[in-house]
Amino acid sequence: MKKTFPVILTDNGSEFSNPHSLEFNDEGIGRTRIFFCNPGASYQKGAIEKNHEFIRYVIPKGTSMDNLSQAQITKLINHINSLTRPSLNNSTPYDLASILLDKKILKKLNLVKVAANEIQLNKNLLKKN
Repeated sequence: MKKTFPVILTDNGSEFSNPHSLEFNDEGIGRTRIFFCNPGASYQKGAIEKNHEFIRYVIPKGTSMDNLSQAQITKLINHINSLTRPSLNNSTPYDLASILLDKKILKKLNLVKVAANEIQLNKNLLKKN
């Protein structure tokens, strides 16, 4: 994990209430470092806020995500990570991940690139057929 995620920058959400359990494995060996943004300072997380905006195109704020399957979440992530970004010199997050990460990690996480003409970021993306 340390090689893939050497640093995690996050807010103070409850999912990070025990940072020690994420930073160290059961043997006490460090596997990442967690840093927290100041409360109300979302700008400190930089480009990740754009991902939140994309998520809200599909799942409006106030909508529960409790009933989403892992497959639906992965589908959403794959669509978001397949969009080119000016901040990435018009590359996609997936393109950069495929350069920086071992292909086994991408496969294990079910990360794939969605063709540009198939990217869909609206409420219909996660509808069941």
